[in-house]
Amino acid sequence: MGHESSIERHRRESERLELALCVVVTSDRVLRGVYEDEVVPTVAGALSERGLGLGGHVIVPNERTAVARAVMESLEKCDAVLVSGGTGLGPRDVSVDVVKEMCTRDVPGFGELFRYLTYQLHGTAALATRAMACAVGDRLVFVVPGSPSAVKLALEKLVLPEVKHLIAELRGLRH
Repeated sequence: MGHESSIERHRRESERLELALCVVVTSDRVLRGVYEDEVVPTVAGALSERGLGLGGHVIVPNERTAVARAVMESLEKCDAVLVSGGTGLGPRDVSVDVVKEMCTRDVPGFGELFRYLTYQLHGTAALATRAMACAVGDRLVFVVPGSPSAVKLALEKLVLPEVKHLIAELRGLRH
């Protein structure tokens, strides 16, 4: 055939976009030094494999105000923000709830696909994650579980292959 599909063309056209990605790690235990942060190094490694840099990172407690402030500050300097942690059903899992209040458009396929991929790896435990993504204006926010393996899965299988294409769509760059 040799003909490029419209999706392939859109992806190719968006590849020239220069994007910055920030990370917000929500973890009481990492903040207190009980656990070492493994998320930021995981993100930095995945980005560098694709020739991308980390636009910034911050570690905050699982508190609504702190998460909201960190995400808003990250959105000021980055095109996409990855929030790690706070996707479960526990009382301190507030990241999804905080980010939902900021959303201007949902990206439901992200959560659906993340849970599907998680199901393939861990079975029905995938039901416990509320991972999600949305647009905040012309920027994207992805909220994923706090484990390095979940972050790596989200980045490699979903975020990095599509983030430039999604940002181009949001910004109307292909019309």
